[in-house]
Amino acid sequence: MTTAPTTAHTGTGPGRRTAVVVGGGLAGITAALALADAGLDVTLTEARPRLGGLAFSFRRGELNVDNGQHVFLRCCTGYLWFLDRIGARDLVSVQRRLDVPVLDAATGRIGRIGRTALPVPLHLSASLARYPHLSLKERASVGRAALALRGLDLADPALDRTDFASWLAARGQSPRTIEALWDLVGVATLNATADQASLGLAAKVFKTGLLSDPGAADIGWATAPLGDLHDGRARAALSAAGVRVLTRTRAVALTGGPDGGWQVAVETGPGRGEQLDAATVVLAVPQREAHALLPDGAVPDAEKLLRIGTAPILNVHVIYDRQVLDRPFLAALGTPVQWIFDRTKSSGLTGGGQYLALSQSAVADEIDLPVADLRERYLPELRRLLPATRDAEIRDFFVTREKTATFAPTPGVAALRPGPGTRASGVFLAGAWTATGWPATMESAVRSGLSASRAALAALGLPFDNGVLEAA
Repeated sequence: MTTAPTTAHTGTGPGRRTAVVVGGGLAGITAALALADAGLDVTLTEARPRLGGLAFSFRRGELNVDNGQHVFLRCCTGYLWFLDRIGARDLVSVQRRLDVPVLDAATGRIGRIGRTALPVPLHLSASLARYPHLSLKERASVGRAALALRGLDLADPALDRTDFASWLAARGQSPRTIEALWDLVGVATLNATADQASLGLAAKVFKTGLLSDPGAADIGWATAPLGDLHDGRARAALSAAGVRVLTRTRAVALTGGPDGGWQVAVETGPGRGEQLDAATVVLAVPQREAHALLPDGAVPDAEKLLRIGTAPILNVHVIYDRQVLDRPFLAALGTPVQWIFDRTKSSGLTGGGQYLALSQSAVADEIDLPVADLRERYLPELRRLLPATRDAEIRDFFVTREKTATFAPTPGVAALRPGPGTRASGVFLAGAWTATGWPATMESAVRSGLSASRAALAALGLPFDNGVLEAA
């Protein structure tokens, strides 16, 4: 039996320009900033002791460890806007031009996926022509499939009802082509293999990233711990905007209604709580938490939120006593290893060693394996891929797991993703899982926060800076 928290009321009732944002991930931070910029009195609550959602860092001894390797592309204009808004653009790096080294474990050969300054789609032609992991026939078939992909209408709901692998196979893509090219990109961005991914979401990734602008797929990443960006700089921006930030504060109920405003009951500790009154509430939490908080009837067929599946991401962290990788990152084929990143500098590692992070998506069969089993699985693969590891000493080996890292991008998911508005006047939804048109990325999270704040301000009859979404 639990004890009901003691309750303190904030004020005598909500003013028209008061808002509570539940959830301190990128979606919630974005919504809180946008609402505060429009003149609202905003409170942001987050159950964890830090902001940033699932893109965060923590201390392990003397190291700053990111929970996972998060990258973005130059086409992620929403996230780039977010970095500018929180004053963190100096903490990221973006490639001058797309360049992805791809190592085939079976042959030991390294190929590259890169671009030139030529117009789309010619910008990829030189790289594709020299890509050693596909036959000449397979390389030719890629061009034809890319042209067909470019012609798809992303607004066509039929795209979401089929899987990406079937569409690729019907356009002459061999299993090897899917593995060595389409899944190389798709697994990392969708967190699913082509046979488990909606064609609509896959088309969004490839059309926007590779077939829209020559520089769209240039890769960016944080050069500092993610916590410096999504917690440190974000907190400073929120404070400067006048947002009240409550961490270690879990929303447990949403009651009330338009006439008397909304009341968000929060727990701030064992037996302690507070009631936050607001005219506007943005629920920027995962779909199951949103479902639990939403008033009855707020979303048509609310059970569909529970039908949005989740997918895990596993990150394997290995620290060697010497340098074993001579580039920022490397993708791999023919091995369980997917992507390897050098995190030495951002982690603060000193003493001549090197810190590698393996980012492993679409790994439902591995996410619960014991660390010892993962060590036996991945260390031999690293010795196979990186010869310098064979004589190196392993100083540390650990894993981080996000069992519900993203929503599952399966066929049919688009029909389950709600927009920002609800039938409950003054209540809005945000989160990468909402109907942004993007897969579950930092970009999707930021865009959802912007969309929710635009809808909220429109309901209040207040202006929204449309240039923000246009820039995003």
